[in-house]
Amino acid sequence: MAESYAYEDEDDFLGGDDEFVDAEDIERRILGELDSSPAEDDFAEPARPSGGQRPFGAAQAPKTGGREAERYDDFEFDDTRAEPVREEPARPSRAFDASEYEMDVPLSPVAGDAAYGEIDASISDQPVPRIAIHAFCERPETGALMHHAAGDRRMQKAHVEVELGGLPAAIERFHDASTPNLLIVESGMRGQGLFDQLEELASVCDPDTKVIIIGAANDIALYRELMKRGVSEYLVPPMTPLHVIRAISSLYLDPEAPFAGKSVAFIGAKGGVGASTVAHNTAWCVSEGLDSDCVLVDLDLSFGTAGLDFNQDPAQTLGDALLEPDRLDDALLDRLLVRCTDKLSLFSAPATLDKDWDFTPDVYDMVLDKVRRQAPFMALDLPHTWSPWVRHTLLGADQVVVTVTPDLASLRNAKNLFDLVAAARPNDELPKVVVNMAGVPKRPEIPIKDFAEALGTPPALVLPFEPQLFGKAANNGQMIAEVDPKSKAAEGFAHLASLISGRVSTPPRKSMISKLFGR
Repeated sequence: MAESYAYEDEDDFLGGDDEFVDAEDIERRILGELDSSPAEDDFAEPARPSGGQRPFGAAQAPKTGGREAERYDDFEFDDTRAEPVREEPARPSRAFDASEYEMDVPLSPVAGDAAYGEIDASISDQPVPRIAIHAFCERPETGALMHHAAGDRRMQKAHVEVELGGLPAAIERFHDASTPNLLIVESGMRGQGLFDQLEELASVCDPDTKVIIIGAANDIALYRELMKRGVSEYLVPPMTPLHVIRAISSLYLDPEAPFAGKSVAFIGAKGGVGASTVAHNTAWCVSEGLDSDCVLVDLDLSFGTAGLDFNQDPAQTLGDALLEPDRLDDALLDRLLVRCTDKLSLFSAPATLDKDWDFTPDVYDMVLDKVRRQAPFMALDLPHTWSPWVRHTLLGADQVVVTVTPDLASLRNAKNLFDLVAAARPNDELPKVVVNMAGVPKRPEIPIKDFAEALGTPPALVLPFEPQLFGKAANNGQMIAEVDPKSKAAEGFAHLASLISGRVSTPPRKSMISKLFGR
């Protein structure tokens, strides 16, 4: 869990008595008293567990079943440290309309924010990566604050949705759906009631989901216990939108552990097996079906087809970044990436033959490392060639997908790839195999079970031979699920996306109202 500076900064103006301070007092003390030593506060050095801490939602029972709640009988709170918090009945979940409410906190940085930012300006000035954020607020004021934070320039890449309803609404919403990268939940509860609801939320959370709790009690004991339970951060009012943004930034933009999405390399066992089609459709399913941001990188610089498959013809491509990798920063990368859908970005190949495109593995590393910081998933469409940079990129990916056809050449080449990957990555899982174009009429084929025995793993996906469907999609610049969402191939790509990401497909929403304030 990334260390956060949020509470160290709050000590500078909250003081050491763990009581709430109004906004005027905060500003007065920041402007006039920051030069004096702050009162000693437990939050100055929060005691985080040295080991054994699990991510929120990790080691939980499947979503379809519960698990026995852990006991907290030996944990006590000092209720004298903050004013009693009245536990209100849970409000029903509904989309938040920020136009109905006015903020009672400043929307732009004030003196307090400036002092806060001086502690680590490198984090606060960095944009939040392309992640999905869902906030469930109990109070309309908090909903307004979250809405205005989502409109900040640092949050332009993030997709933010705000609803009312608090913890119960979050539990209900994600009982049968995949959770976003970050959950922000407001709760005025304390003690056993809060922990019971957090345990229920943890049982429906994906292991990689981070959770920020907005509470009402400035209690160091409560804070420490929440950290032990896997909560990523705990915030208490008063707050400005910039405080929320910095709390998010500290989780994803820690300079010592920068955010990096999961990279998945797609390669064909031989030419013409459809590895690019598999890569493009799987990336589309990750972004559209799983509601997660994804960047598709077409690394076949001379013959890449990603631009054609998504009906895009960008003026600038991956080749421009590789020619001058030192100039590639976030601003330039944003201009080079093409937005195919709301959550799928494309780094297109130049697809020209006027250059040799001969780069060292280090150059590819520099560019891909920067792309990897843009989204939770990065799909790499590798060409069917063998060179130092292809080998290096393949072995450096978090996961490998090998596409084959049911013939002898594919079996031999796939076996060679498997042996190479297994030897170079003994601690990683074996590549996933996709058998494409199975069942071609009058063509002798190697049985699927023989592939499984030779490679030591069954295929993750077997795609039937459907030339009309795939040909129509390619000619129209569409994905399979756009042409025929009920086809077996569309279901297969959605299944492969779930296997790769470890997430489940998001069911259709009951109402479009919840998207009014999402980006």
